[in-house]
Amino acid sequence: MPKRITIAEHSNISELEKLYKHAKDGIESRQYQIIWLLAQGKKTEEVQQITGYSRTWIYALVKRYNELGISGLCDRRQKNQGSKPLIKDVELSRLWQVLQGNAPDGGLWNGRKVADWLTSVTGKHISRQRGWEILRQMTFRLRAPRPSHTESGLKSN
Repeated sequence: MPKRITIAEHSNISELEKLYKHAKDGIESRQYQIIWLLAQGKKTEEVQQITGYSRTWIYALVKRYNELGISGLCDRRQKNQGSKPLIKDVELSRLWQVLQGNAPDGGLWNGRKVADWLTSVTGKHISRQRGWEILRQMTFRLRAPRPSHTESGLKSN
């Protein structure tokens, strides 16, 4: 049988209820609700049914609440910086300039050629797919005429 979750007594049940009911943000409201329900003695399964959150997320939220108190319950997505860009703006501007001319082999630019060029400039391995995605992000379009069929002319009677 799983161990019952214990909630640290940072706030009493009536405070948690007030925070839950008066929260302006939906994410914070749900987080306060989870802690409030568990503080009332409800089982994790009941809280899952009521809120729709997974057991893993409930455990993570309780851990954060027990460590940080009320300040641990908030929507942290705005503070997430995200990952660093794969290539810098300077390298992108250099790529744009290079794309204005012919590819190194004299043909048209494609994802593989862009990836190879970026790999040589940055020293990081850039995949073909990422090269193509970068081309698309730059709204670069290949301006090559479509081949025409030599026998497509209309027959005259």
